[in-house]
Amino acid sequence: MNNIRSKPRMNVRRIAVTGILSALAILLSLVPSLGYIPLGPITITTMHIPVIIAAILEGPVVGGIVGLIFGLSSIYMAATVYAALPTSVFFLNPLVSVLPRILIGIIAYYVYTGIKKLWNPRTIATVAAALAGTMTNTIGVLGMIYILYAQQYVDAIVKAAEAEGGSVVVTSAFAVIFGGVAINMIAEILMAAFICTPVVLAVLKNRKQ
Repeated sequence: MNNIRSKPRMNVRRIAVTGILSALAILLSLVPSLGYIPLGPITITTMHIPVIIAAILEGPVVGGIVGLIFGLSSIYMAATVYAALPTSVFFLNPLVSVLPRILIGIIAYYVYTGIKKLWNPRTIATVAAALAGTMTNTIGVLGMIYILYAQQYVDAIVKAAEAEGGSVVVTSAFAVIFGGVAINMIAEILMAAFICTPVVLAVLKNRKQ
């Protein structure tokens, strides 16, 4: 079946899918209750999910474009809605907000196609793509912050905590930036797999008919 193959041209269907999923990515960014879902003591993001779906259904180019829109919307939110937050300034850098989001689509697509070649069931390939895309988003963003702004980011976190009457125990910049990320990432992987799998399977089944 040729649906998972990457094609160099943008046909009408790909343009439509790009527009729909880009709009969804923007909506999730603009509506905090949709883009960030509180789940007990943690909060998980869903904003990377349209990027993963776009990549699986239409290839790395479309996935990358939807990821670009996601990243640009993040910059907009950092400059406007969340401008007062002490950490928002770091998300104005495209290397933090945009590059990792573009990579979500590219990596998710190639993980999907690679797994699909090894194990035929699309379910396994979709779950693997959801896992890879989620990890790319989380590790990519935090990794760029660590590389570019490690100490400045830690200082901003400490300052914010002190302003609220609290404190942060700083053992290392790595611990502050990546501390506690594992639980959130696992929850986000499960959410991405739960949403992406039925959507992808339904669309691909419909295309076969």
